[in-house]
Amino acid sequence: MAAFWTEADWDEHEQVEVVHDRASGLTAIIAVHSTHLGPGAGGTRFWHYPDPALAMRDALRLSRGMSYKNAMAGLPMGGGKAVVLLDENRTKTPEMLAAFGRAVNDLGGRYVTAEDVGASVADMVAISAETQHVCGLPVEEGAVGGDPGPFTAMGVFLGIKAAVRHKLGQDSLEGVRIALQGCGSVGGGVARLAAAEGARMTVADVDAARAKTLAGQIGGEAVAAETVATVACDVFSPNALGAILNDSSIPQLDCAIVAGGANNQLARPEHGRMLAERGILYAPDYVINAAGIIDVGLEYLGRREGKPYTMDDLRERIGMIPERLSAIWRECDETGERPDVVADRMAQRLIGRG
Repeated sequence: MAAFWTEADWDEHEQVEVVHDRASGLTAIIAVHSTHLGPGAGGTRFWHYPDPALAMRDALRLSRGMSYKNAMAGLPMGGGKAVVLLDENRTKTPEMLAAFGRAVNDLGGRYVTAEDVGASVADMVAISAETQHVCGLPVEEGAVGGDPGPFTAMGVFLGIKAAVRHKLGQDSLEGVRIALQGCGSVGGGVARLAAAEGARMTVADVDAARAKTLAGQIGGEAVAAETVATVACDVFSPNALGAILNDSSIPQLDCAIVAGGANNQLARPEHGRMLAERGILYAPDYVINAAGIIDVGLEYLGRREGKPYTMDDLRERIGMIPERLSAIWRECDETGERPDVVADRMAQRLIGRG
């Protein structure tokens, strides 16, 4: 693996730790991009990477995205991310979780972890036995925190509605055609909310059976994962892994809007330009998908401050996501710049790098 500071996604990260615990078999990367606004916060991704360089790329890109996401969400937290490199069987043991918790603790609060792809609330509980710098823990019903997925889905749903209003001039999703990629916690939640408002849903997932089940539940159609990006629709909503918008996929899009919960949707910065040249409205991912980190961030901050935040606090902050997106698009309309460029500039100013 090349030195991480030579990677294309290196962005003056404050700290990058490669952790290896021989006894448990843990290999992980913890990347802290910025602590300008507070501790670097972001989830841990448990994934099998055929090439360790891909894990480093994920850690660098995702941690920078968390700096931007937390700043744009108005949280007093910086950006960080961790990836745990699993074997082909996705083996994850209690010993590995404990070792990872100790590694987080050794950073002394510079990094706060939570759920991401491949991680569960139970994993966060196990990690919390070794460190207090963790969120997304079980909470009482009606309390802020816990599984962030449903809240992320709500924020993405509200962001899609804002995009439809801006691009199509329609306040409701009634009759809007949405092609949705990824039927997990976030994607499935978005699909159910949109269908309940009358959207016409086409869904896909690498687990074809899961997509078929969801389609049956919401009265939609399931298609193959490799074809969903080509479906004629009003909104393409990516809610799986990143880099879905690239040289090969963008020319095949048949939509007016891209708005979804996946992180790092643009494979490279130039792909934002390709979307703009095609007249496709893009919802910057770290703005539209911020509700999950708002949820667990408020959980952590409330615990640290000794004054828990309420569900009203959480709903109010999630409700700000559509206006943040609208502000970006209004500036784009006024200046002719792209949404990804405008959003990045706003975020960079907030973290002291503008």
